[in-house]
Amino acid sequence: MESKKSFFKRTPLPPPPLEFDQPWRPVTWNDEREKDLMLEKVKKFQLRIAHISQLRILLDGPVGAGKSSFINSISNALRGCNTAAALASSSGLSFTLKYKTHRFKKDLPGSYYPFVFNDIMGMETGSIQGVHSDDIIRILKGHIKEGYTFNPVSSITKEKDKEYYNISPSLNDKVHCLVSVIPANSISLISEDVIKKLQTVRDKARDLGIPQVIVMSMVDKACTIVQGDLTKVYHSKKIKEKMQECSNRLGVPMNYIFPVQNYYEQITNNINMDILLLMAITDIITFANDYVEDQAYTE
Repeated sequence: MESKKSFFKRTPLPPPPLEFDQPWRPVTWNDEREKDLMLEKVKKFQLRIAHISQLRILLDGPVGAGKSSFINSISNALRGCNTAAALASSSGLSFTLKYKTHRFKKDLPGSYYPFVFNDIMGMETGSIQGVHSDDIIRILKGHIKEGYTFNPVSSITKEKDKEYYNISPSLNDKVHCLVSVIPANSISLISEDVIKKLQTVRDKARDLGIPQVIVMSMVDKACTIVQGDLTKVYHSKKIKEKMQECSNRLGVPMNYIFPVQNYYEQITNNINMDILLLMAITDIITFANDYVEDQAYTE
């Protein structure tokens, strides 16, 4: 006779699903026409203020987040081929030591898009401190010139770094959008010291009215479903959890967070990687253009 204990033994519940039934952001995948329309929109993008020569987009983030790889990936998506716009490394150490401006080539020789990315040294803690948060704040205000070598111990001053200190920056010199590159696979491991640095810079950008965006890189390393099929990025519960964690830790709303997969081993373009990258850059340059227009009319 079956015991009462075995009779009342419950069948284990199935594990919760890893995917949403429907994507929570609509994307048209695997469609060359859709990608071409997005690319054409970026190619036709124009500045609204005549005396602004280019939109300046600053990338910050922890060491190894993929800032330089994101620059290269945007270049790949725009040009349709493997490019080397920014030197990148997989060593885990900050490969960018100087304040560097990256332009993006158009199809015609000598022709460039009306926006640039500024790459900086990564943020770190411990014995290797990475970029000083005061330097990033001075970049936001346009005080640091191209080529300045970052010093983790002390920030730039107009007295000791006269060659690279811009005393009277114009709107052209200032940052028009702040983009924090955060790795999806290790957002939980980023130290509180680095988070505080990011928040310090973010707070200053807020005070200056500068729009802020998070690019969440390495989504393929954060979720096995997405690793197998990038079109599942907005079906994945894991990716949405990581985006929510980014939002909670840095205070950036979800609609300003863009998950992407950077090019790091591919040598030919992938349509779905390009679609995510183009979605990100389209909104970034729109936000920057809006900011510049607002600033120009209040100067």
